[in-house]
Amino acid sequence: MPNTESAKKRVRQSAKRNALNLWRKRRLKNDTGDFLKAVASGDAAAAEKEMRKAARSLDKIAAAGTIHKNTAARRKSRMAAKLASLKKAK
Repeated sequence: MPNTESAKKRVRQSAKRNALNLWRKRRLKNDTGDFLKAVASGDAAAAEKEMRKAARSLDKIAAAGTIHKNTAARRKSRMAAKLASLKKAK
């Protein structure tokens, strides 16, 4: 249990930051999941739309520092590869 005022403030800040980071990660999972569903359905146009949405979310969340920039780049690259293979299969 924190005793000093600064320690109490730190606990409040940490809780707030943790909640925001969890919300951002949940949003990422939802956007990525929507993209994967579109790929699984075989709809290239919908998959491309969802990829743009997910890539935008990845960039914003990486800029905020919730995830590393290289992690965002890697995930976008993998999504682009899946989209390219879907388009190629058609």
